[in-house]
Amino acid sequence: MPEALRLVTSANGGNPVPFHVNEGMFRVRGIRQPNGVVVPAETVMNPVELARRGAAIVNAPQARATVEDLFYLSGEIPRVTPYERGLPPHVGLSADGAGWEPDPLILDERYVAARVKGKGVVVFTACSHAGVINVLSDARGVFGEVPLYAVMGGFHLSGAEVEAIIPDTVRDFGSFGLKRIVPCHCTGWRALTALARAYGEDGLAPAAVGRQFAF
Repeated sequence: MPEALRLVTSANGGNPVPFHVNEGMFRVRGIRQPNGVVVPAETVMNPVELARRGAAIVNAPQARATVEDLFYLSGEIPRVTPYERGLPPHVGLSADGAGWEPDPLILDERYVAARVKGKGVVVFTACSHAGVINVLSDARGVFGEVPLYAVMGGFHLSGAEVEAIIPDTVRDFGSFGLKRIVPCHCTGWRALTALARAYGEDGLAPAAVGRQFAF
């Protein structure tokens, strides 16, 4: 994020850059290992430091339109499926800083979407700790009669804690009528294989560094 701010402000004459956040993303986090030891995640730069680097902080929990109303940034993602349960070993530092407490749902996660003329809505999921089906369900409710055209992002289906839900997730993808599914990083090869078997190569386009997609 600091590097992105540096690049943008160096190109725009030093003007402040709208920077959309929510309070939860600044919490200190970590992953509890099987032996009980917590490995802390890298700390997110705080709003004061971001502002010093050119960020015009917009800190609010509500959904909103951004970039001249071209993109939709979600609010908290409703958890509606019975099987998407977040990241079980994820923890957060308690408010008093005395210790770690369970934080599997990671409620500050958001997604971004854009409506593409003549096609429909493209949804960018982030890591889908909320569950990619929960993300798509919320987007469908937000955009109503406008169809969902594509989904792109990590689907959070890699690792022993979540691979059990691959069959349910792959099945429920079919309810959205997506024309393009673009899995990234944390989707995992098992889920990728299952998606390919279910939806074929025409609709599935795995992402990779340097690959470009046109919608």
